[in-house]
Amino acid sequence: MPNSQLKWVYLILLSIIWGSSFILIKKSLVGLNPLQLGASRILMTAAVLFVVGFNSLKKIKKHEWKWVVLSGFLGTFFPAFLFAYAETEIDSAIASILNSSVPLLALIIGFFVFSRSLIKKQVIGVLIGLSGSIALILIGANVNPDQNYWYALLPILASLFYATNVNIIKAKMQNIPAMSIALGNFIALIIPAITILWYTDFFNGSFLSSEQTQISLGYLALLAVFGTAAAKVMFNKLVQISDPVFSSSVTYLMPIVSVGWGLLDNEKFTAWQFLAALVILVGVFLVNNNKDKQQEKQE
Repeated sequence: MPNSQLKWVYLILLSIIWGSSFILIKKSLVGLNPLQLGASRILMTAAVLFVVGFNSLKKIKKHEWKWVVLSGFLGTFFPAFLFAYAETEIDSAIASILNSSVPLLALIIGFFVFSRSLIKKQVIGVLIGLSGSIALILIGANVNPDQNYWYALLPILASLFYATNVNIIKAKMQNIPAMSIALGNFIALIIPAITILWYTDFFNGSFLSSEQTQISLGYLALLAVFGTAAAKVMFNKLVQISDPVFSSSVTYLMPIVSVGWGLLDNEKFTAWQFLAALVILVGVFLVNNNKDKQQEKQE
């Protein structure tokens, strides 16, 4: 399958997987605190990736490890905790909606830091998608006035980290296999994650034997295997075969999935929010500029 088609397959799959991640975070927080959730998620994912991709580590050259480690902290470590803390105060769907600022941030960082050119069609698509996201946020604030929207700053900060990470992958790790990047990321995070868990009394026998804790760990296992391990490999590949703005536009589709899960979990949504979601879809398609077609034919 040519990259021009394959990137859309990855985009749709990632939208479904990551759109479902926010409700899994919400369910995991019932029995775990944000630090336990973030650290456990990292360790579970590291274990899965280690089993299926251990041999891929040899494909990372010595001078590339600094970028792999930086990518791990920016693209995984900090966001895992930021989203967990955010969802202690705001709905899972709102957290996903706020995450849709990634493409705009990726475009800005790419321009100012990595000297990427600005394409009119991309800029228009990003702004349309962002306007739909803003509409969803404002409507959500009216529907749920009791939520603490200071915590909305946490997903925005996480989005800034994500946006920086996609540019680093595209600029510095283009020739590293997607599995190698993903496993390298998590290998670098094992010690920090274990340290955090140790200081949260996670390894206390009575805590782990609690039925509520075990149920939450079940949700977390789903999140780690599908929402982090499998999705991380797919996303790294998506960045390599497309561009940072298109790949980060997955965050425009995720809110549609997360809103659906929110409805099933009795979160409040209105028809106006669904209309705003359609605006986001228009932005996604506009972001897919035609600049890369010639390059893709050569690959």
